[in-house]
Amino acid sequence: MDRSDVCTRFLDALVFDLYPFQEEALLAWFESDGGLLVSAPTGMGKTLIAEAALFEALHGGQRLYYTTPLIALTDQKFREFQDLAERWGFARDDVGLITGNRKINPEARIRVVVAEILLNHLLAADQRFDDVAAVVMDEFHYFNDLERGIVWELSLVMLPPHVRLMLLSATVGNAADFIRWLSEQHGRKVRLIQTQERRIPLEFNWVGDKLLTEHLPTMVSDNDGENRAPALVFCFNRDQCWEVAERLKGLPLITAATRGQIEERINADDFKLGIGPKLRQMLIRGVGVHHAGVLPKHKIIVETLFLEKLIPFVVCTETLAAGINLPARSVVLSTLVKGKRGEEKLIAPSAAHQMFGRAGRPQFDTHGYVYVLAHDDDVKIEKWRRKYEQIDPHSKDLGILRARKDLERKRPSRRKTETYWTQGQFESLIKAGPAKLASRSMIPYQVLVFLLSRTGRLADIRQSLSKRFNTPDRIAGYQQQLEHMIDNLATFGHVTRADDGDHVVVNESVFKLLTFRSVDPLYGAFLAGQLVFSNFEEKLQVLESVLPMPPALERRVDLPDIEPGPLQLNVLQPRLLQMGLLVNDEESGQLVAPEADHEVDHWAAGPRRTLSLPEMLKALFDARLKSPEELLIRPKWIAGGVNDHDGDFYRYVTNRDLTKDEGLILRHLLRLTILCGEFATFSGGDPDYRTIADRTTKVCTQVDPRYTDRFLTAEQQAPDLLDIRAS
Repeated sequence: MDRSDVCTRFLDALVFDLYPFQEEALLAWFESDGGLLVSAPTGMGKTLIAEAALFEALHGGQRLYYTTPLIALTDQKFREFQDLAERWGFARDDVGLITGNRKINPEARIRVVVAEILLNHLLAADQRFDDVAAVVMDEFHYFNDLERGIVWELSLVMLPPHVRLMLLSATVGNAADFIRWLSEQHGRKVRLIQTQERRIPLEFNWVGDKLLTEHLPTMVSDNDGENRAPALVFCFNRDQCWEVAERLKGLPLITAATRGQIEERINADDFKLGIGPKLRQMLIRGVGVHHAGVLPKHKIIVETLFLEKLIPFVVCTETLAAGINLPARSVVLSTLVKGKRGEEKLIAPSAAHQMFGRAGRPQFDTHGYVYVLAHDDDVKIEKWRRKYEQIDPHSKDLGILRARKDLERKRPSRRKTETYWTQGQFESLIKAGPAKLASRSMIPYQVLVFLLSRTGRLADIRQSLSKRFNTPDRIAGYQQQLEHMIDNLATFGHVTRADDGDHVVVNESVFKLLTFRSVDPLYGAFLAGQLVFSNFEEKLQVLESVLPMPPALERRVDLPDIEPGPLQLNVLQPRLLQMGLLVNDEESGQLVAPEADHEVDHWAAGPRRTLSLPEMLKALFDARLKSPEELLIRPKWIAGGVNDHDGDFYRYVTNRDLTKDEGLILRHLLRLTILCGEFATFSGGDPDYRTIADRTTKVCTQVDPRYTDRFLTAEQQAPDLLDIRAS
């Protein structure tokens, strides 16, 4: 059976009509030798095109990889494709799943995998690709991801030429340029199928005459034709979400009957502590809050009530637009600017389109609605203008003339301290294109180690970098960064440069660096060597310092005064004094950084203070580097703070006024657990790391057992970026 016959059989099996773009893509797939880039908005049926590739592979007895960026999505597609295979007359075991430690039918013809698995298989010497007919990369716009985009890029580059590609992406702004780059730099001929058409068209509305609290009640109606809920109300920081939700909870948004249904659905035990009582009061009035600071167990309840149309509004940050699937009839933006107070800038078009794109539910709506509100000051000015224009300036009535003068005295105006946005800027965002694909990050140490171990030739790596999808200036920056990385690996004895300057010998120690995924590998190995001399509290300080958190939150979890331990007193202080990286401050009698290098007070100017233990370690690490590393180290005391409160999470967040950030605190503790596992492995089993991990796991389990189990299981299943030892 040739490809045209397979195409005919696939089309004959369909029980619904195709969109024109789907028909074009399906015919192109069966005609093309190289493959496709399919770029279309969410909800346009890109998965159907992928099913055609599976159908062809199964009928041809060939292998196919289907990659996704997320374990949950991989699980979902695995189940769907098993059902499809059975419906088409094949065995369910013809479809397999690989997400890391979890494997089901791993030798199956159709392998549904997390993206890193495909790259690992391409790098491994024991994996053959001669019988792989095609690779489908779902959510291909992850190519743009700062941290993981390199996985998609390397996989594209390393796939054998005979493997056909199907790249399924949300709309991107430079698809034609990307196709040209694939052809010119990597010899891959891929056809572009794209559409800007949305299954559910959007209607854009500028609201210049209503405050948010006035506008939202008008969106709720018992008449479905007039109802614009459920709606997502986007804010650009977590505090603003709570402020907006607080203003909304007093509005008439739901009926008494709906409130009763919500109360029945909420488990009171989940809302007893921390922010729980406050969030419950919002929910039973029709308002949910959803951002990184909300506990996962609370997020699930918010999502469920919203999907069941019991709460009409969820106030959320923009991260929701790029994350979970929470479809809404409308989206509301109360602002178009974001940033630090006084430094706000217009949001990027790509971020705006992600939020706009959340409006419209294919199963319920014929249109999606986008509302952008003017600044409160501008609304007040507009209301004043309308009221003022209604007064007849030629009236002879003294009462009317007095009213006009009174109104003139009360004329509102814009403030110099505020940042404003306009209807014109809103319209420019609508017209602006979506985000453009680009090679956005340098190859990580794990990839560099593999490339060095494979050839040892820097010229080969430089050539690979020169072919990346970015501007010449950015590529030159990557080349410079490569030299810095090689220099630093050599400084710590992990590689040795040959005399010719082009070859590198990889030493055995370099492979231990791959233990670290949660921290820069070089810094992780350096810390592990220093922490041999530390006590328990010092280990905890150091490990917490390498886990990033939002700066506004870090300011509130800074280190308390902690008694110096053996690592600080016996190792670091003498060494840093000897190196001139610490000096005696005559005024305070303390050891401080030299004046020129003093940057330890991150939050405000003031008297110099003693370097904290994490800052001392960073100073020593920086001094040993030949080239600077971009590492952000911030001293913090969160797990330590919970320990100081006898392991009581809620007492800690309440006493430290952190209840609005419970979700971030929980996630920090879970990431600390994972980091401890990496240090335990690297160090050969130091029991202190296991003790920290056990304590934090216990705390997290008491707060949110379901999420804790899911998080730790997912981390155990998550594939390493590269498993070089298997190659």
